[in-house]
Amino acid sequence: MPQIQLTPAERREQRANAHHLDPVVLVGGDGLTAAVKKEIDAALNAHGLIKVRVFGDDRAARELMYQELAAELNAAPIQHIGKLLVFWRPIPAKERTVDDDRMPGPRDVKVLKFSKRGGQRPEIKQLRVLGNQRLTSGGQIKRAKPKQKSIKKRQAD
Repeated sequence: MPQIQLTPAERREQRANAHHLDPVVLVGGDGLTAAVKKEIDAALNAHGLIKVRVFGDDRAARELMYQELAAELNAAPIQHIGKLLVFWRPIPAKERTVDDDRMPGPRDVKVLKFSKRGGQRPEIKQLRVLGNQRLTSGGQIKRAKPKQKSIKKRQAD
């Protein structure tokens, strides 16, 4: 996979966005293990922009780790400052499963009942309307009926 290339302006913007972030993955003394790479990949999928803290004193090893992670995970290297590495990758679109036979769930509705005499507060009722019910203009709950066809359309069938 080719590595993501960013313009200097895009990299600067991502660096500004990453400023307030805390490291989400910590690389310990064992270095880049398969588990660490998997965790960084999962964090990139979830967040897009992440910081990684490396607990190693060798700057050359950290720089090598920075380039290796960017290449392997198809992430754009944003910044390497001290023991912090910042990576960015666009968040993949989530697959949504379509459930055709799903009905609408219950919803809570507030109904105001105004007094016939003016100057009094309206009475507030909290009602739960289920998926097969509807709320009438008078504040009553009725079972939903299928929409009726016109006489002409019924005759055509």
